[in-house]
Amino acid sequence: MATFSASAAVGEVLRQPDDLVKLAAYRNKLLKEKATLDAKLQEGVRLQLDATRDALIKLQESRAAAGLIREEMIEVEKLKRDKDEGETFEKITRVSSVHRNFSQTAKMVSQLQSMADKVQYLGALLDDDRSHGPISSAPNLLPIHFQLQQLEAFRNETMHEAKRGDAADKQILTRWFEPLDQVGQEFEAWMWEISSNVVELARRGYGGTVVRLLKVIAFESKEDEKAVALRLMRKVGTADNSAKFRSMQANARVIKNYRHKFLDALDKAIVDAYQRHYDANRDDLMTFIDELQFIYKDIIRIKDDVDPLFPADYEIVQRMIKKYHKGLNDILRKVVADAPEAQVLLHLHAWTKEYRQSMKELEVPKEWLQPPLLDGKSQDLIEDYVRLIITKLDEWTINLQREETGKFKWRASEPNIGADGLFGMDGVVDFFQLVNQQIDLALDSNQGAVLSRVVTECAKVMRRVQAEWVKIVADEARLQAERKPEEVAGGLVEYVIALANDQLRAADYTEALQHRLEPLVSDKYKAVIADRLNEAIDGYLDVAKRCTSALVEIVFNDLRPATRALITPQWYTDSLLPQIVETMRDYLGDYSAHLNPSIYEIVIEDMLDAFLIVYLTALRRAPANALRMPVAAQKIRNDISQAFDFFSAYKQPAELEQSFDVMDQVASMLSASPDMVFMDYWKFAKVHGPQLDFVDSIMRSRDDLDRSAVSEVMDTIRRKAREEGIQDPQEPTIMVKVHGNSGGLMANLSNLANTYAGNLADRTAKLGERAGIGRN
Repeated sequence: MATFSASAAVGEVLRQPDDLVKLAAYRNKLLKEKATLDAKLQEGVRLQLDATRDALIKLQESRAAAGLIREEMIEVEKLKRDKDEGETFEKITRVSSVHRNFSQTAKMVSQLQSMADKVQYLGALLDDDRSHGPISSAPNLLPIHFQLQQLEAFRNETMHEAKRGDAADKQILTRWFEPLDQVGQEFEAWMWEISSNVVELARRGYGGTVVRLLKVIAFESKEDEKAVALRLMRKVGTADNSAKFRSMQANARVIKNYRHKFLDALDKAIVDAYQRHYDANRDDLMTFIDELQFIYKDIIRIKDDVDPLFPADYEIVQRMIKKYHKGLNDILRKVVADAPEAQVLLHLHAWTKEYRQSMKELEVPKEWLQPPLLDGKSQDLIEDYVRLIITKLDEWTINLQREETGKFKWRASEPNIGADGLFGMDGVVDFFQLVNQQIDLALDSNQGAVLSRVVTECAKVMRRVQAEWVKIVADEARLQAERKPEEVAGGLVEYVIALANDQLRAADYTEALQHRLEPLVSDKYKAVIADRLNEAIDGYLDVAKRCTSALVEIVFNDLRPATRALITPQWYTDSLLPQIVETMRDYLGDYSAHLNPSIYEIVIEDMLDAFLIVYLTALRRAPANALRMPVAAQKIRNDISQAFDFFSAYKQPAELEQSFDVMDQVASMLSASPDMVFMDYWKFAKVHGPQLDFVDSIMRSRDDLDRSAVSEVMDTIRRKAREEGIQDPQEPTIMVKVHGNSGGLMANLSNLANTYAGNLADRTAKLGERAGIGRN
């Protein structure tokens, strides 16, 4: 405590680097204060010596007076010799009593005179022992205690007698005994310091110190028992019996309870040992747990070396092991309450298992280890461990996603360009580093259930992030289409490309994670892990597919003026299709420079679908008689030819022919005579279903057919369709996206990822195959 106070005082003085310059001034100031204190102490000592001298003079005068009284009593005895023997005896008794009192007084004075030297001597012995530290032989322990207890008995008797005097005399005696009280307190403190190191004393071979300490405690315990017995006798005795113990009252003592204090010191030492260990490793809890091995060494030492030093009634082995266990439980609960990192919880769970096994090997009864560590809830550490992993992943992902989505929305700078020339963002790499870190922590548990839960939660986070990206892409594409260019941030194309590329990389990372985990888990959890990760892979491919749709939407948003003019009077006079083709070519050229080739192929397919949908929708929405036959039919075929030539630069002609079949079929129906329309319709209906509304619309738009002719053609088609039982195809075709409502043509392109049912799954599968991402 003194060291702490001194350090604190120095800290108060030397707060700033400049204070070192003032060190000489501080030293002079302290020397002056010391000189003042020394002067006051010397004055106090002088006053004490004067008071003691006066007291001694008075005692000498009392002694002389007692001598005179004695001589006078002798004279009295001679004068009263003739009186009754009873009266003479009474007088003699009185004289004897007076003499005895004077003798006791003389003895007390003598002891008071020698007490200061004895106390000083005991203090020197105590200082000598303390100079070697508590872990030493402490040879003066018993001599100090022997003399100290004699001096304390003298003090008790003197203070008892002083109760009959006045208050001033009592205060003088109290001050006189203060040095003795101080030494007594220091001796007790020294005993409890030794008590706190019983195990270390035994380890260092100082068992004799423990034995001497126990002898002191045993002696004081017996004295306590005597004092308690005397109190009971006075309490239950009669007045006459109480008088017999009047002399014993002077020797009455304060109950010291050394045994209880000793055991308390032992308990406190164990608690303090845990606390010191925790404080030293607060920032490295893994080391804290590893170095708890000292418990086993201490228990072995207690059994082998400490137990023989103690009397049997102490049951010291049982008591200390119980205290070690309780202290361990308390400090571990504190560790868990401080919410440590996940690996600490896992390590602690493994250590508690090791602890139970080690205590069993040390043959420690289970009854001594109550309550169980962490109140028997050590398995909850695994729950906390998983919960912490998930919480950390959520927190990090939210922060990372906030940063990534902010970049995507604000688009203040161009996305990163990788070594392969592809756009990308940093988030996907950072995210999977986080995921793999959490997976590694789960693997450390060596529990398939833990790994399965963590993988499931990671997959949930992935799906949540994917859903967020899908919404953001849709919102940004909508804003791009609805607002003026100056009202939105530029660079959306670049960032959509970067996001699409990142989704493919994320799918690759997820697949790699799946391959890494498969050999490490049993079949019980392998299927669950595979299913969750496959769902995440599908989610990444879905986001990539949504990005391709957005890229196509951006193209056709720019083409909106041209596509709106299809099958209008402007269509006959302007070169709309070359304009459309050149715009698509420019965009595809930009896309190819920084887009993953696998995604680029999907973009081409989506753009082809979008073109066909836009053109077919324009045909369906054409007003009555808008098609000037046969010029319109020929122009449609020319448009089809130009589009086919354009797309053949990106896809194989054989694949394109399948996609353009619908255009050829529609062109054939438009070119056919009223009597032959059904023949061309039959080819169309076998693939795309009845589509009666569409056929009716394009027939009405022909200017070479009047209303009655159209009605006759449609009646024939409806009748034949019923007779032939033409049904919608099992797999919906592109015609499901050809609508005749009054909305703009771009309404048919919103969410192109869902162009028609079943196509999304096919496109996603193709994207995975092209990117080399397999499904297990």
